[in-house]
Amino acid sequence: MDPGVCALELLGVLFSIGAWICSLATTIMSTWLTLSTDLLPAESYELGLWETCVVQDLGILECRPYDSLLGLPPDIKLARILMCVTVATGLLGLLLAIPGIYWINSCNQGPEGLRMKRLMKMLGGILCLVAGILGLIPVSYIAHLTVMRFFDEAVPAIVPRWEFGDALFCGWTAGFLHLVAGSLLVTSCVCLQEEPCTLQMPIPLQRRHTYVHTTNTPHRKNMEYV
Repeated sequence: MDPGVCALELLGVLFSIGAWICSLATTIMSTWLTLSTDLLPAESYELGLWETCVVQDLGILECRPYDSLLGLPPDIKLARILMCVTVATGLLGLLLAIPGIYWINSCNQGPEGLRMKRLMKMLGGILCLVAGILGLIPVSYIAHLTVMRFFDEAVPAIVPRWEFGDALFCGWTAGFLHLVAGSLLVTSCVCLQEEPCTLQMPIPLQRRHTYVHTTNTPHRKNMEYV
């Protein structure tokens, strides 16, 4: 097994784990958008996919979940759906990629097992790429809408505007890590060459018995006829 391919596999799995954790954190965090005003300097507001929060200077955090799913804004509803799909897809890709690593139960099933592990790793890499794309869509869409609303000239300048929160940056990081993990896993499958397994099988020791047969062979006389 090429050490470079093993390194690509391990890096792909590690990046996939980090990407999934970041995606889960992005989905749960309530800091997708933040707002602070000069009228209330002691308070700031946070907007997430599941709840809105009010943060005071004393460190008191008060959150309130959304009352109805149907009453959500379309952008929040779309982001919630896509992020849930992203977390599920990333987890499935991770569960497929881990058994496909060469060092896990390697060479126990012969060439057929290696081909199956390669297929599982390829599917895991593709799912990581899909999760990365799905995760970048809602984050970038919310960021785009925030920028458009921030620079909207129809809104008076005195009206406070929402700004980027930490969850958006975490989501961008998760999407980037998913894409890197999927690329590493797919590349390791492309570079992998099927190699026979070399297991050191114990050679059974057998005793060889030598038997000496003593047979009386009569002497044959060669007769020549003239």
